[in-house]
Amino acid sequence: MPELTIQKSSGGTGGSLSLQDGVFGGEVNGALLHQAVLRQQADRRQGTHDSQTRAEVSRTTKKVWRQKGTGRARQGSRKAPHWTGGGVVFGPHPRSHRQDLPKKMRAAAIRSALASKTAAGELVILDGLSMHAPSTKQLAELLNGLEGGAASTTLLMLDGPQRAVYLSARNLPRVTTSTVDNINAYDLLRHTRVIMTVTAARRLEARYGEGDESAVIADAASHASVAPLSAAERKAAPKPAVRTAAKKAASKTAVKATLRLAAGQSKDDVDST
Repeated sequence: MPELTIQKSSGGTGGSLSLQDGVFGGEVNGALLHQAVLRQQADRRQGTHDSQTRAEVSRTTKKVWRQKGTGRARQGSRKAPHWTGGGVVFGPHPRSHRQDLPKKMRAAAIRSALASKTAAGELVILDGLSMHAPSTKQLAELLNGLEGGAASTTLLMLDGPQRAVYLSARNLPRVTTSTVDNINAYDLLRHTRVIMTVTAARRLEARYGEGDESAVIADAASHASVAPLSAAERKAAPKPAVRTAAKKAASKTAVKATLRLAAGQSKDDVDST
């Protein structure tokens, strides 16, 4: 059973975490990982490539030369593929490159990728990560202080979407942010270092091993504590939308009309003003 040291977001270490053998310590299936990566790369292709056949090229329809009496081979069209500017034979045309992979094979590929990262010492467990406001500098300092340093490509695996963390990591060239729901073998393998929170690791164990994922989510929500915002964080937080000038003018007009009606003027007098 793999056992990794828990890194604190505030710095230092804080105990260890035992992981399931079936998810983080199993045998690495290289052939399955290769198939899963090829499948994902194929699915990313748009398939909009196209070449023109002899029926689609724009060339003259006049016969090249007369059929007989020239001593040369007969030619019927400049659109033929052996002519310069003619159509393409067996060229690419728009199609789907999508490959299917059974659900159990996708899950097995993710387990193999996690086991590969764990065995190579490229998996880092973080106690938690929460940011009230986006700060690229703060996140960069945190990642540089963890195992692996800043020179390696990093996959930051969160247990759920966090917009502040995503915006903070978006400007870091070698950092990719993802969640447990979007995990895939290709992202795990193409990054040198994988950093995930304790809750994310437990969710992966419950999803691809043994356990109840909903119970893990509920337990994480019950222990979540949000510190009050500081003055600087409140100032940096997005402000609510300000009403437009048209809405302000309409509101003032309605208030004036109400006051005039209350003063005893008729509705016709109010409308005329």
